[in-house]
Amino acid sequence: MVSFIFIWKHCINQIPVVAEIQSGYYCENLQKREYSMFYKSGLIGIVITLVAQTVFADFNSAQKAYNEGDYATAIREFRTDGSARSLFQVGQMYSNGKGVRQDRREAVKWYRKSAELGYARAQTTLGLFYSIGEEVKQDKKEAAKWYKKAADQGLADAQFTLAQMYERGDGVKQDKTEAVRWYQKAADQGHANAQLNLSLKYDSGEGVDQNKEKAAYWYHKAAEQGLARAQYQLGVLYDKGDGIAQDKKEAFKWYRKAADQGYARAQYNLGLLYDRGDGISHDPKEAFKWYRKAAERGVADAQYAVGLILIKGTLVPQDRKSALKWYRKAAEQGFDEAQFALGLMYDKGDGVKQDRKEAFKWYKKAAEQGLDIAQFHLGLMYYNGLGVKQNKIEALSWFQKAAEQGLDQAQKTLEFVGTRRSH
Repeated sequence: MVSFIFIWKHCINQIPVVAEIQSGYYCENLQKREYSMFYKSGLIGIVITLVAQTVFADFNSAQKAYNEGDYATAIREFRTDGSARSLFQVGQMYSNGKGVRQDRREAVKWYRKSAELGYARAQTTLGLFYSIGEEVKQDKKEAAKWYKKAADQGLADAQFTLAQMYERGDGVKQDKTEAVRWYQKAADQGHANAQLNLSLKYDSGEGVDQNKEKAAYWYHKAAEQGLARAQYQLGVLYDKGDGIAQDKKEAFKWYRKAADQGYARAQYNLGLLYDRGDGISHDPKEAFKWYRKAAERGVADAQYAVGLILIKGTLVPQDRKSALKWYRKAAEQGFDEAQFALGLMYDKGDGVKQDRKEAFKWYKKAAEQGLDIAQFHLGLMYYNGLGVKQNKIEALSWFQKAAEQGLDQAQKTLEFVGTRRSH
């Protein structure tokens, strides 16, 4: 159309030009007949151009109306425009109940129209509906199909979701390598969660060759975008010097960022650094504060640490009842040292009514996890018949297990028992 209009303007002014147009004709001092032909062509070009501009204007004016809260005008013009992005917007309006009664089923209809025209956001949204089975029959394969279409167009959110589906074998055949490929594509576009998941894959060597340096690189990318788990994981690498040079100050920095966002494991690790004076000045009170935060969020290690501090009573007033509570919380999560500590309190009647059967129960749980001191105490219970029927053979078995781990008490007890049996 630009060629027609260009020549038409020049021909009206009788400016000698030589310009080729679609018909192959030339314009140079046109005669009346030729002028008329190009005049008509020019009008056609103008009309087509104006129509194209009108269609484009419909979406812009519709979006403007939507932004101003004039939803009736917006939905009418979105429908009139009929482009893929406009049809998607109609779906959004039905989905959110903007200017129309909320109707997710109607929204799906419009999303599908847009998706079939190739609009990536609509394809992803349609994939989501099929994935969760909302307003359509749940169909993970159909969901994967639509996510794939959007992913192939480069939509990072779709690439990330498709990667998750390959990782789980959800709607597609499980393929960890393919999952990594799609995580990589999304990560390269700055998708924070994809960067985190890619880091985890490099960290563990799942679906890709293990590479701690690459893990650190992608953790850093995701951490800088504010993902608490990435900040924590990056802190762990700096703390251990795993894949990057050990740097306790950097570890502290990233733990702190994650801890401030409420990431429980980071809160516990931050407490450890304060407790040990690693990368930061030794500060037991600050350590207890972070242990407590992590404990309240269910971290077993932290619950045990809080219980231990309360039992000692050196940093805060001694409180055996509270210590018992925290030990129990950690013990019930399977934390072996807390199980032993809880058993010891019941064994001695320390802060709780003495109960040898309860003590035996907790000693046994910890001993079965391989905790040497618990194995030794369990042996004592069997040997003396405390909380359980006396069984010296079973006692010797547990003494032996503890001794094999180098526990001095168990080794000496075995020597003593052996000496007595020889007489």
